[in-house]
Amino acid sequence: MTANEGAALHSVEEVLPRKMRWFDGFAMAMTMPAALVATLGATITGLGGWGAAVLWAISMVISLAVNWIYTELAAMFPNASGGISGYVAEAWKKRAPWLAPLAGVGYWLPWGSNLATYGSLTGLLVQSQWFPDEQWTFDAGPLHFSFPILIGLGVIFLLYGINVIGVRVTMVFVYVTAGILMIPLSVFIIFPMFNSGWAPMDLTWKLHGLEGLHTAIVWLYVMAWTTLGIEVCATFASEYRDPVKDTSRAIRASALFCLGVFFLVPLTLGGFAGEQAIGEDPSTFFVASFSKLTGAGADIMVLCLIASLLLVMLTSVADASRVLFNMGKEGITVRAMGKLNSRGVPVRALNVMLVLNIVLLVVLQQPLAIIVTGNLGYILVHVLAVAGFALLRKDQPDALRPIRLPQAFVPLSIGLVVVLTIMLVVGATGFSITGYGGILELCIALSILSAGVLLWWFVQRHDRSVRARADVSD
Repeated sequence: MTANEGAALHSVEEVLPRKMRWFDGFAMAMTMPAALVATLGATITGLGGWGAAVLWAISMVISLAVNWIYTELAAMFPNASGGISGYVAEAWKKRAPWLAPLAGVGYWLPWGSNLATYGSLTGLLVQSQWFPDEQWTFDAGPLHFSFPILIGLGVIFLLYGINVIGVRVTMVFVYVTAGILMIPLSVFIIFPMFNSGWAPMDLTWKLHGLEGLHTAIVWLYVMAWTTLGIEVCATFASEYRDPVKDTSRAIRASALFCLGVFFLVPLTLGGFAGEQAIGEDPSTFFVASFSKLTGAGADIMVLCLIASLLLVMLTSVADASRVLFNMGKEGITVRAMGKLNSRGVPVRALNVMLVLNIVLLVVLQQPLAIIVTGNLGYILVHVLAVAGFALLRKDQPDALRPIRLPQAFVPLSIGLVVVLTIMLVVGATGFSITGYGGILELCIALSILSAGVLLWWFVQRHDRSVRARADVSD
């Protein structure tokens, strides 16, 4: 690369188009109620129905407070397409610049791996409803193949193709699947209350004493992506027509909607299905519940649920590809990632995600195992971003803040940092309690986070070399 080419590399500006409105972001955030199905059965089994409902509500209240803080940060940096990892980079760049790649990769991994997570769950649903006899498996060393895994691989390639087409087609698909999601959500929440089999008082509370507190914190770690994930609204701040108003409205509407859903579903659906039945099949127990609640409509209900999972995957790949695109554009990772194709799509970032999800699906297999792998970096990013809010108030008190929260949010942010840090430490060292993770998942997460920091170091070293050659030639 010549010095002129190096200078041109930094001067070319790749810009995502401003076409979205706040309700587009709200539709994207419908990912989170749809994502609930991956962990609902496991949380009811581990915590009891009442324990799950209360803990989901607590997790959502934490998410509401955290995301309210992000409205100020999103308005401060409306041109950033990297979401909350971009806030970390801005807040910590003078103190610890290496936190930018750590945050970028930590944020990208859980969103970027959701094709594997919900592709796997889609395969399990298809098998449970229509192909229960397809129980074959094939192992090749660390790689595992089965009927659900093959279905998951097909879903991964389908969603990859949809995103390559472009954002307008993507948003049409988002609205269709978000509308379809309302069908199973209504069945989950409303139908059980009018059925004689609904017995919410039979649900239990399994959190007792200090051991119960430890278990609750570990499960809060597991729940983190599903509740905190409404920050997806902020990731698209640079693509809203009015970044300030649209970002704020999208985050607040999404948080309040999800709070209601996450508290009610464990009580209504859990009270109808029963904890024993859920414990026997936590991944797909709701298939049998659909049959009991809707009779002949069970096939349609499962199809609706699968469509809502496609929304989760579609939103995730759109969000994560923009994060990786922004990391490349800012030199936080390989700069080739910061390029758009002729349709304005970060296709190189999509290609990396395609490979990641194929590997995770055939190695880890179980949806919850993939989720706990990504949550290590994800909660760490939130710790750094919320702390960054307080740092920016201190370091840049006079900076332009189109949305300025009351001063009380500064001590609140410090309290949230403490809470999230406890969740991170206790959860990452104890998620084997849930039965869905262990040393393999922890090692994978740490390896990917470390690789992100190493790539950043190489990119920075290369950029310094380019600038040095340019100075010599001048």
